[in-house]
Amino acid sequence: MVFAGDACAAAAQSPPPPEQGVFDPELPMAPMNDIGVDWPDMEGATGEAKGDITASAASDTENADALRYTVAITDLDPALRNAIVGQFDALSALRAGEKDAANAAQINRRARDDADLVAALLKNNGYYDAVVEPEVARQADGKLAVSLRADAGKLYRFSDVQLSGLDETGAKADALRGAFGVAPRDPVNSENILSGRTALIDRLKRSGAPFVEVSEPNIIVDHETQTATLAMRVNSASEQTIGRFLIIGDRAPFGAKHVAQIARFSSGDVYDQIGIDDLKRALIATGLTANVTVSPVPSETPGVADIAVSLEPAKTRTIAGELGYGTGEGLRIAGSWTNRNLVPPEGAVTLRGLLGTREQALGAVLRQSNFGRRDRALNARIGGARSNFSAFKATSFEIAASIERQSNILWQKPWTWSGGVELIASDERDIVGAGTARRRTFLVGAVPLSLNYDTSNDLLDATRGFRLGFRVSPELSFQNGTFGYVRTQFDASVYVPTTTRITIAARSRLGTITGATSSAIAPSRRFYSGGGGSVRGYGFQQIGPRDIANDPDGGRSVAEFALEARVRFGPFGVVPFIDGGNIYSRALPDFSGLRYGAGIGVRYHSSFGPIRIDVGTPLNRQAGDSRVTVFVSLGQAF
Repeated sequence: MVFAGDACAAAAQSPPPPEQGVFDPELPMAPMNDIGVDWPDMEGATGEAKGDITASAASDTENADALRYTVAITDLDPALRNAIVGQFDALSALRAGEKDAANAAQINRRARDDADLVAALLKNNGYYDAVVEPEVARQADGKLAVSLRADAGKLYRFSDVQLSGLDETGAKADALRGAFGVAPRDPVNSENILSGRTALIDRLKRSGAPFVEVSEPNIIVDHETQTATLAMRVNSASEQTIGRFLIIGDRAPFGAKHVAQIARFSSGDVYDQIGIDDLKRALIATGLTANVTVSPVPSETPGVADIAVSLEPAKTRTIAGELGYGTGEGLRIAGSWTNRNLVPPEGAVTLRGLLGTREQALGAVLRQSNFGRRDRALNARIGGARSNFSAFKATSFEIAASIERQSNILWQKPWTWSGGVELIASDERDIVGAGTARRRTFLVGAVPLSLNYDTSNDLLDATRGFRLGFRVSPELSFQNGTFGYVRTQFDASVYVPTTTRITIAARSRLGTITGATSSAIAPSRRFYSGGGGSVRGYGFQQIGPRDIANDPDGGRSVAEFALEARVRFGPFGVVPFIDGGNIYSRALPDFSGLRYGAGIGVRYHSSFGPIRIDVGTPLNRQAGDSRVTVFVSLGQAF
């Protein structure tokens, strides 16, 4: 910022040369009778220069070489003092050393420096005639009170504000002046000028001028009239349209076509800096770039700005592991290997394996992010699994594909959806009749569809908002002929903060299967309840109808609810909870015979989400139910 204004000079008389001979600093100087004024009586002096710590101020302290003090800005209007005190506290030499003892010379120097600092801060707020004097007084507790007595003087205001070149923007000129926000009669406030300049540049870039230049403010202060004039020059404010996307360098993980697909603007659109910033964040969110630069460059065509994109590739391979435990599920150890760009662009291939006491699985997943357009993903998976649960035993093979509108941590969207197809072949065994084991082979084709609405503030650990989810899956079963049925499920959860530390969370689930009897439906496709993500206090799938061997039999409808209080203490948390639910053989739940579980959980809120341990107990236990259940996993229960 360039300032111009009044100037003044001060002259000082040089001290006389020292006498010849040995110099003793303890001896008084000899009187100089030829200077025309009386020589001062040093023995009668009562203090030092104005603002310095006097001998009397320091003499009563226990140790004059180790003084403690307090500091305050006084005599200012409270509103003006509040306007500068934050910057003063951050920059003050007195504040920096306030907790430690200092000698008189140090305190004097700090006080003079801080007096200059207060004067400069007042000047930045438009008070160009401010005078600040440091004063020191001894307090009853022996500390020194350093007061910076400030007389702000009159507030200087702008008599004229000139933004030359802005008229070239035509009808946008008035709005741009409004964005700058500084006008005649406004105070000469440096912070307002600098923030206004930044806002003006930002508004120009958002209005189609990527190459705009705004000069540094030139302020001319007139002390006689106590006013100032401000002048700035705006250059290259002409509107530009978007041209081509250009990839800089040869190591980019994907090309210009995919960048254009991710961008929320197209060639021919008027340039807008908001779109550029959004594109940069979206490119970073792919996880395939370590560093991203997105900037406009002049095109060969006048009035057109090309978008130059530099993408420094990141490491694409990841190895991950997961460990979990649940009563009824047993121990689960999972591992995966992922290459996030094995099928460019953004085609992540993951190989997964699961080794558990009751389940083993192996499979591969392809996830093509930003498929065809921004925030849309193509998923394909293939895999096999072997399950040995109390409800059923199954060996299955699955092929599936889906397309979805995704949400992520950077851009959590309220509406998401998915649709796909599944083909499952499974060999399953369950118990029928008087304890007879039955083994059947199923071939099931499904078209699962989902629609979700989410207003929560965090995908992994919500503390406010709500979520709604609707899932429907028409299915055909090719087993002893062909028949069809429809699985439908509705989920809802709500999160209400009661204090900064406590969140009340609740969820409910209703589900139904229509079109077939329970015995005709493959056991693995029925509804089950109980476990860490269902009704805690009961083992995995242990709620609902049971066969003659007292093993769960599953059903055609489900009703569940959960209520918990999430109490957080720094990175840790405690979660008391109560859950309830039941499974029914009929198509619609009648809410009879609900099973309740209660308990308490512990949370550790890590950087990648909460780690939870829940311990529960059934409140109306059936024969065969464990008295205590334990669940360990990553993420909240819901």
